[in-house]
Amino acid sequence: MGVSSKMMMMIFLGLLGFIGLAEAQLKLGYYAQSCPKAEAIVQDYVHQHIPHAQSMAAPLLRMQFHDCFVRGCDGSVLLNKTEVGNNDTEKTANPNLTLRGFGFIDSVKSILEEECPGVVSCADIIALVARDSVWTVGGPWWPVTTGRRDGRISNASEALQDIPPPFSNFSSLQTIFASKGLDLKDLVLLSGAHTIGIAHCSSFNERLYNFTGRGYGQDPSLDSEYAANLKERKCKTPSDNTSIAEMDPGSHRTFDLSYYKLLLKRRGLFQSDAALTKSLTTLSYIKELVNGPLEAFFAEFGQAMVKMGEVQVLTGSAGEIRKHCAFVN
Repeated sequence: MGVSSKMMMMIFLGLLGFIGLAEAQLKLGYYAQSCPKAEAIVQDYVHQHIPHAQSMAAPLLRMQFHDCFVRGCDGSVLLNKTEVGNNDTEKTANPNLTLRGFGFIDSVKSILEEECPGVVSCADIIALVARDSVWTVGGPWWPVTTGRRDGRISNASEALQDIPPPFSNFSSLQTIFASKGLDLKDLVLLSGAHTIGIAHCSSFNERLYNFTGRGYGQDPSLDSEYAANLKERKCKTPSDNTSIAEMDPGSHRTFDLSYYKLLLKRRGLFQSDAALTKSLTTLSYIKELVNGPLEAFFAEFGQAMVKMGEVQVLTGSAGEIRKHCAFVN
Protein backbone atom coordinates (compact mmCIF):
# COMPACT_ATOMS: atom_id res chain seq x y z
CA MET A 1 0.00 0.00 0.00
CA GLY A 2 1.48 3.39 -1.08
CA VAL A 3 1.82 6.44 1.16
CA SER A 4 -1.24 8.16 -0.31
CA SER A 5 -3.32 4.98 0.04
CA LYS A 6 -2.28 4.63 3.67
CA MET A 7 -3.19 8.25 4.33
CA MET A 8 -6.63 7.85 2.73
CA MET A 9 -7.23 4.72 4.79
CA MET A 10 -6.29 6.59 7.98
CA ILE A 11 -8.62 9.44 7.02
CA PHE A 12 -11.46 6.98 6.35
CA LEU A 13 -10.96 5.16 9.65
CA GLY A 14 -10.77 8.47 11.49
CA LEU A 15 -14.04 9.62 9.97
CA LEU A 16 -15.72 6.34 10.86
CA GLY A 17 -14.57 6.78 14.44
CA PHE A 18 -15.95 10.32 14.41
CA ILE A 19 -19.31 9.04 13.21
CA GLY A 20 -19.45 6.77 16.24
CA LEU A 21 -19.88 9.91 18.33
CA ALA A 22 -22.68 11.22 16.13
CA GLU A 23 -26.44 10.92 16.36
CA ALA A 24 -27.10 7.29 17.23
CA GLN A 25 -30.29 7.04 15.17
CA LEU A 26 -28.48 7.90 11.96
CA LYS A 27 -26.22 5.26 10.50
CA LEU A 28 -24.18 4.37 7.47
CA GLY A 29 -26.17 2.31 4.98
CA TYR A 30 -29.53 3.18 6.53
CA TYR A 31 -31.29 2.27 3.26
CA ALA A 32 -29.44 -1.02 2.76
CA GLN A 33 -32.64 -3.03 3.21
CA SER A 34 -35.41 -0.56 2.36
CA CYS A 35 -33.83 0.87 -0.81
CA PRO A 36 -30.50 -0.86 -1.53
CA LYS A 37 -29.71 1.18 -4.66
CA ALA A 38 -30.50 4.58 -3.10
CA GLU A 39 -26.97 5.89 -2.60
CA ALA A 40 -25.80 4.48 -5.93
CA ILE A 41 -28.69 6.24 -7.69
CA VAL A 42 -27.72 9.56 -6.11
CA GLN A 43 -24.05 9.05 -6.94
CA ASP A 44 -24.76 8.03 -10.54
CA TYR A 45 -26.95 11.08 -11.13
CA VAL A 46 -24.30 13.40 -9.68
CA HIS A 47 -21.51 11.76 -11.68
CA GLN A 48 -23.60 12.05 -14.83
CA HIS A 49 -24.45 15.75 -14.51
CA ILE A 50 -21.87 17.61 -12.37
CA PRO A 51 -18.89 17.04 -14.73
CA HIS A 52 -20.84 19.00 -17.37
CA ALA A 53 -21.94 21.67 -14.88
CA GLN A 54 -19.13 21.91 -12.34
CA SER A 55 -20.33 25.30 -11.16
CA MET A 56 -23.30 23.52 -9.53
CA ALA A 57 -21.12 21.79 -6.92
CA ALA A 58 -20.77 24.94 -4.80
CA PRO A 59 -24.53 25.76 -4.73
CA LEU A 60 -25.41 22.17 -3.83
CA LEU A 61 -22.88 22.24 -0.98
CA ARG A 62 -24.20 25.63 0.12
CA MET A 63 -27.72 24.21 0.15
CA GLN A 64 -26.78 21.77 2.89
CA PHE A 65 -25.37 24.59 5.04
CA HIS A 66 -28.53 26.62 4.62
CA ASP A 67 -30.72 23.62 5.36
CA CYS A 68 -28.87 22.50 8.48
CA PHE A 69 -28.61 25.96 10.03
CA VAL A 70 -32.40 26.39 10.10
CA ARG A 71 -34.33 23.80 12.13
CA GLY A 72 -31.49 21.35 11.57
CA CYS A 73 -30.91 19.11 8.55
CA ASP A 74 -34.56 18.43 7.75
CA GLY A 75 -35.00 19.51 4.14
CA SER A 76 -37.08 22.53 5.19
CA VAL A 77 -35.10 24.79 2.83
CA LEU A 78 -36.74 22.96 -0.10
CA LEU A 79 -40.36 23.77 0.78
CA ASN A 80 -42.31 26.12 -1.48
CA LYS A 81 -44.56 28.87 -0.24
CA THR A 82 -48.18 27.70 -0.40
CA GLU A 83 -51.48 29.54 -0.45
CA VAL A 84 -52.57 27.66 2.67
CA GLY A 85 -51.67 29.88 5.59
CA ASN A 86 -49.77 32.20 3.22
CA ASN A 87 -46.55 31.20 4.92
CA ASP A 88 -43.25 32.65 3.66
CA THR A 89 -40.90 29.66 3.64
CA GLU A 90 -37.11 29.61 3.99
CA LYS A 91 -36.82 29.72 0.20
CA THR A 92 -38.27 33.24 0.18
CA ALA A 93 -35.85 34.64 2.78
CA ASN A 94 -33.12 36.96 1.56
CA PRO A 95 -30.22 34.57 2.37
CA ASN A 96 -31.81 31.93 0.13
CA LEU A 97 -32.85 34.03 -2.85
CA THR A 98 -29.57 33.18 -4.59
CA LEU A 99 -29.67 29.47 -3.73
CA ARG A 100 -29.51 27.20 -6.76
CA GLY A 101 -29.98 23.48 -7.26
CA PHE A 102 -33.61 22.93 -6.27
CA GLY A 103 -34.36 21.34 -9.64
CA PHE A 104 -31.35 19.09 -9.26
CA ILE A 105 -32.63 17.79 -5.90
CA ASP A 106 -36.13 17.34 -7.34
CA SER A 107 -34.74 15.25 -10.21
CA VAL A 108 -32.86 12.94 -7.84
CA LYS A 109 -35.97 12.61 -5.67
CA SER A 110 -38.10 11.70 -8.70
CA ILE A 111 -35.76 8.85 -9.64
CA LEU A 112 -35.68 7.56 -6.06
CA GLU A 113 -39.47 7.69 -5.83
CA GLU A 114 -39.69 5.47 -8.89
CA GLU A 115 -37.23 3.01 -7.31
CA CYS A 116 -38.53 3.09 -3.72
CA PRO A 117 -41.68 5.17 -3.20
CA GLY A 118 -41.87 7.03 0.10
CA VAL A 119 -38.56 5.73 1.47
CA VAL A 120 -35.68 8.17 0.97
CA SER A 121 -35.97 11.59 2.62
CA CYS A 122 -35.24 14.88 0.90
CA ALA A 123 -32.98 15.78 3.83
CA ASP A 124 -30.80 12.72 3.13
CA ILE A 125 -30.76 13.55 -0.59
CA ILE A 126 -29.35 17.02 0.19
CA ALA A 127 -26.58 15.49 2.33
CA LEU A 128 -25.66 12.83 -0.22
CA VAL A 129 -25.76 15.20 -3.20
CA ALA A 130 -23.53 17.74 -1.41
CA ARG A 131 -20.90 15.10 -0.64
CA ASP A 132 -20.99 13.48 -4.07
CA SER A 133 -20.85 16.84 -5.87
CA VAL A 134 -17.77 17.96 -3.94
CA TRP A 135 -16.08 14.60 -4.55
CA THR A 136 -16.90 14.75 -8.26
CA VAL A 137 -15.08 18.08 -8.70
CA GLY A 138 -11.96 16.79 -6.93
CA GLY A 139 -12.79 17.76 -3.37
CA PRO A 140 -12.84 15.62 -0.21
CA TRP A 141 -15.03 12.59 0.36
CA TRP A 142 -16.70 11.88 3.70
CA PRO A 143 -19.03 9.13 4.89
CA VAL A 144 -22.65 10.31 5.08
CA THR A 145 -24.90 8.75 7.68
CA THR A 146 -28.54 8.55 6.64
CA GLY A 147 -31.92 8.16 8.28
CA ARG A 148 -32.93 11.83 8.46
CA ARG A 149 -36.61 12.60 8.07
CA ASP A 150 -38.17 15.68 6.52
CA GLY A 151 -39.57 18.57 8.51
CA ARG A 152 -43.01 20.01 7.93
CA ILE A 153 -42.27 23.60 9.00
CA SER A 154 -40.37 26.25 7.07
CA ASN A 155 -40.30 29.93 8.03
CA ALA A 156 -38.50 32.78 6.27
CA SER A 157 -38.00 34.61 9.57
CA GLU A 158 -36.00 31.70 10.98
CA ALA A 159 -33.73 31.67 7.94
CA LEU A 160 -33.03 35.37 8.44
CA GLN A 161 -32.21 34.72 12.07
CA ASP A 162 -30.13 31.54 11.81
CA ILE A 163 -28.14 31.72 8.56
CA PRO A 164 -24.92 33.68 9.12
CA PRO A 165 -24.98 36.69 6.77
CA PRO A 166 -21.87 37.62 4.76
CA PHE A 167 -21.46 40.80 6.82
CA SER A 168 -21.22 38.89 10.13
CA ASN A 169 -18.53 39.85 12.61
CA PHE A 170 -16.58 37.28 14.61
CA SER A 171 -18.80 37.47 17.68
CA SER A 172 -22.02 36.80 15.76
CA LEU A 173 -20.40 33.94 13.83
CA GLN A 174 -19.22 32.32 17.05
CA THR A 175 -22.68 32.68 18.60
CA ILE A 176 -24.58 31.26 15.61
CA PHE A 177 -22.23 28.30 15.18
CA ALA A 178 -22.25 27.54 18.91
CA SER A 179 -26.06 27.46 18.85
CA LYS A 180 -25.76 24.57 16.39
CA GLY A 181 -23.20 22.72 18.50
CA LEU A 182 -20.35 23.76 16.21
CA ASP A 183 -17.08 25.18 17.58
CA LEU A 184 -14.50 27.62 16.25
CA LYS A 185 -12.59 24.92 14.42
CA ASP A 186 -15.82 23.90 12.66
CA LEU A 187 -16.34 27.57 11.75
CA VAL A 188 -12.94 27.78 10.07
CA LEU A 189 -13.28 24.44 8.31
CA LEU A 190 -16.83 24.92 7.06
CA SER A 191 -15.93 28.41 5.82
CA GLY A 192 -13.41 26.59 3.65
CA ALA A 193 -16.34 25.72 1.37
CA HIS A 194 -15.74 29.20 -0.05
CA THR A 195 -12.79 27.72 -1.90
CA ILE A 196 -15.27 27.00 -4.71
CA GLY A 197 -18.09 29.06 -6.13
CA ILE A 198 -19.13 32.64 -6.73
CA ALA A 199 -21.01 35.40 -4.92
CA HIS A 200 -23.25 38.27 -6.01
CA CYS A 201 -21.93 41.79 -5.56
CA SER A 202 -24.86 42.56 -3.26
CA SER A 203 -23.24 40.27 -0.67
CA PHE A 204 -20.16 42.44 -0.24
CA ASN A 205 -20.70 45.75 -2.07
CA GLU A 206 -20.89 47.70 1.19
CA ARG A 207 -17.29 46.73 1.92
CA LEU A 208 -16.34 48.53 -1.28
CA TYR A 209 -18.61 51.57 -1.32
CA ASN A 210 -20.48 52.09 1.95
CA PHE A 211 -18.55 50.67 4.87
CA THR A 212 -19.30 53.74 7.00
CA GLY A 213 -23.03 53.29 6.45
CA ARG A 214 -23.21 56.87 5.20
CA GLY A 215 -22.96 56.17 1.48
CA TYR A 216 -19.19 56.14 1.25
CA GLY A 217 -16.06 54.47 2.60
CA GLN A 218 -14.17 51.24 1.98
CA ASP A 219 -13.49 48.50 4.54
CA PRO A 220 -9.94 49.21 5.79
CA SER A 221 -9.45 45.50 6.56
CA LEU A 222 -9.77 44.68 2.84
CA ASP A 223 -6.55 44.65 0.82
CA SER A 224 -6.61 47.87 -1.24
CA GLU A 225 -5.33 46.27 -4.47
CA TYR A 226 -7.93 43.51 -4.23
CA ALA A 227 -10.67 46.08 -3.54
CA ALA A 228 -9.61 48.17 -6.52
CA ASN A 229 -9.73 45.11 -8.77
CA LEU A 230 -13.24 44.25 -7.56
CA LYS A 231 -14.42 47.80 -8.29
CA GLU A 232 -12.81 47.91 -11.70
CA ARG A 233 -13.70 44.46 -13.01
CA LYS A 234 -16.55 42.98 -10.99
CA CYS A 235 -18.81 45.33 -9.01
CA LYS A 236 -18.47 48.65 -10.81
CA THR A 237 -21.21 50.56 -8.99
CA PRO A 238 -22.60 50.61 -5.44
CA SER A 239 -26.00 49.54 -6.76
CA ASP A 240 -24.75 46.50 -8.70
CA ASN A 241 -26.73 43.57 -7.31
CA THR A 242 -26.49 41.20 -10.26
CA SER A 243 -22.81 40.89 -11.16
CA ILE A 244 -20.76 38.13 -9.60
CA ALA A 245 -17.24 37.58 -8.29
CA GLU A 246 -15.27 34.44 -7.44
CA MET A 247 -14.97 33.76 -3.71
CA ASP A 248 -11.51 32.28 -4.32
CA PRO A 249 -10.11 34.23 -7.31
CA GLY A 250 -7.90 32.20 -9.60
CA SER A 251 -8.90 28.93 -7.98
CA HIS A 252 -12.67 29.02 -7.60
CA ARG A 253 -13.21 25.71 -9.39
CA THR A 254 -10.62 23.84 -7.34
CA PHE A 255 -11.17 22.56 -3.80
CA ASP A 256 -7.86 23.57 -2.25
CA LEU A 257 -6.17 25.74 0.40
CA SER A 258 -6.12 28.92 -1.68
CA TYR A 259 -9.08 30.40 0.22
CA TYR A 260 -7.15 30.32 3.49
CA LYS A 261 -4.01 31.75 1.88
CA LEU A 262 -6.06 34.68 0.61
CA LEU A 263 -7.47 35.29 4.10
CA LEU A 264 -3.92 35.82 5.37
CA LYS A 265 -3.45 38.42 2.61
CA ARG A 266 -6.64 40.28 3.66
CA ARG A 267 -8.39 39.10 0.51
CA GLY A 268 -11.40 37.32 1.95
CA LEU A 269 -14.43 38.44 -0.08
CA PHE A 270 -16.98 38.70 2.74
CA GLN A 271 -16.72 40.44 6.09
CA SER A 272 -17.47 37.01 7.56
CA ASP A 273 -14.35 35.69 5.81
CA ALA A 274 -12.19 38.51 7.13
CA ALA A 275 -13.65 37.97 10.61
CA LEU A 276 -11.91 34.59 10.82
CA THR A 277 -8.57 36.38 11.13
CA LYS A 278 -9.74 38.56 14.04
CA SER A 279 -9.46 35.81 16.66
CA LEU A 280 -6.13 34.32 17.71
CA THR A 281 -7.81 30.92 17.92
CA THR A 282 -9.28 30.92 14.41
CA LEU A 283 -6.18 32.59 12.98
CA SER A 284 -4.03 29.79 14.37
CA TYR A 285 -6.34 27.20 12.75
CA ILE A 286 -6.01 29.00 9.42
CA LYS A 287 -2.22 29.06 9.61
CA GLU A 288 -2.16 25.40 10.59
CA LEU A 289 -4.21 24.50 7.52
CA VAL A 290 -2.11 26.66 5.19
CA ASN A 291 1.11 25.09 6.45
CA GLY A 292 -0.24 21.54 6.37
CA PRO A 293 -0.93 19.06 3.58
CA LEU A 294 -4.09 19.28 1.49
CA GLU A 295 -5.05 15.79 2.69
CA ALA A 296 -5.26 17.09 6.27
CA PHE A 297 -7.70 19.83 5.22
CA PHE A 298 -9.76 17.29 3.29
CA ALA A 299 -9.95 14.99 6.31
CA GLU A 300 -10.88 17.76 8.75
CA PHE A 301 -13.37 19.34 6.37
CA GLY A 302 -15.03 15.92 6.10
CA GLN A 303 -15.24 15.66 9.88
CA ALA A 304 -16.85 19.10 10.11
CA MET A 305 -19.37 18.16 7.41
CA VAL A 306 -20.28 14.96 9.26
CA LYS A 307 -20.78 17.00 12.43
CA MET A 308 -22.89 19.65 10.70
CA GLY A 309 -24.96 16.96 9.00
CA GLU A 310 -26.07 15.71 12.42
CA VAL A 311 -27.45 19.07 13.62
CA GLN A 312 -30.98 18.78 15.07
CA VAL A 313 -31.95 15.92 12.76
CA LEU A 314 -35.40 14.36 12.76
CA THR A 315 -35.34 10.57 13.03
CA GLY A 316 -37.61 7.67 13.94
CA SER A 317 -41.25 8.73 13.73
CA ALA A 318 -40.56 12.49 13.75
CA GLY A 319 -41.32 14.45 10.60
CA GLU A 320 -42.15 12.58 7.41
CA ILE A 321 -40.73 11.26 4.15
CA ARG A 322 -41.97 13.75 1.57
CA LYS A 323 -43.25 12.49 -1.77
CA HIS A 324 -42.23 15.80 -3.36
CA CYS A 325 -39.43 17.81 -1.81
CA ALA A 326 -41.14 21.16 -2.34
CA PHE A 327 -44.36 20.24 -0.53
CA VAL A 328 -45.36 18.53 2.70
CA ASN A 329 -47.41 15.37 2.21
